[in-house]
Amino acid sequence: MDHSEIVAEIWRGDFLECVHRGHIAVCDTQGDLLAGWGNPSAVVLPRSSCKMLQALPLVESGAAKRFGLTSEHLALSCASHNGALIHTGRVSKWLDGLELSESDLRCGGHMPKDEEAMKGLLCGNHCFDQTHNNCSGKHSGFLTLNKHLGGGSEYLEIDHPVQVAVKTAIEDMAGEETQGYAIDGCSAPNFALTLTGFARALARMADPSGLGAVRKEAAKTLVSAMGKHPELVAGEMRACTELMRAMDGKVAIKTGAEGVFAAIIPERGIGVALKIEDGATRASECAITALLVRLGVADAAHPLVQKYLFHDQRNCNDFSVGTIRPSEAVYQGGAKL
Repeated sequence: MDHSEIVAEIWRGDFLECVHRGHIAVCDTQGDLLAGWGNPSAVVLPRSSCKMLQALPLVESGAAKRFGLTSEHLALSCASHNGALIHTGRVSKWLDGLELSESDLRCGGHMPKDEEAMKGLLCGNHCFDQTHNNCSGKHSGFLTLNKHLGGGSEYLEIDHPVQVAVKTAIEDMAGEETQGYAIDGCSAPNFALTLTGFARALARMADPSGLGAVRKEAAKTLVSAMGKHPELVAGEMRACTELMRAMDGKVAIKTGAEGVFAAIIPERGIGVALKIEDGATRASECAITALLVRLGVADAAHPLVQKYLFHDQRNCNDFSVGTIRPSEAVYQGGAKL
């Protein structure tokens, strides 16, 4: 990842205390790079920020329709959720409807991020299970597709029909071959792309008019589901949920581990992909917010936008001691892109 650029800064008082470097690509559906910082051709693992692409085969195959999936199911299929009851309860009902159970998931389990859910498990002396995994919605989508395709139980294997369909969809949307894969936190293959290829795929989700009727409808349905149910895509106090709410669901955004963030902007037919070199979530949240403001889809004065654009850092006495802010190279005073 050569030639990175400073995209976010950490200030304490009048002192620049820390910087985060990264790469950004803003593309249209033709794959033209409308704006870029650092190295837009850098090869990245998109991690969870590509879940809407991983969910395309679920919809376009007819599996979602066959098994009666609603927009809530589809939002969860794109989610990195907090493991709150609104997430785990829906996942459990989804699996019941497939005549499957938590044990059919292959994502593994972890303690939920939601405080109430965590407290309930600890105080009740209960153990978390795989429904609490932030990726359990994606995996429920994989299981739905697998039941439709009639594949074997190990749906995460690289040559399994589910993962073959996912890889094909990602490459089609990106307009390039994937450059290998690694295993994600939930044990699913995560296919590497150039940042520009990823942004191109996101732009095609934003404006799928040239994709053919079936894929066009699948892309529109998934993006709409994310915007309609932002609380299912992440959860309370999470950037994805709060920023989508601030934009009235008109833009779909998705975070990923290790400082990746993606945005789908239907009204402009634009996709945005960014990667923070050191993997800092605080920097990716700040940078994506700055770009959403510059692209004219987020209001810099909205309190939820301000929260991530110029994040107030407070100490143990609740004194304001500094800010996390976008670099001037990226934000340029909010000038329109």
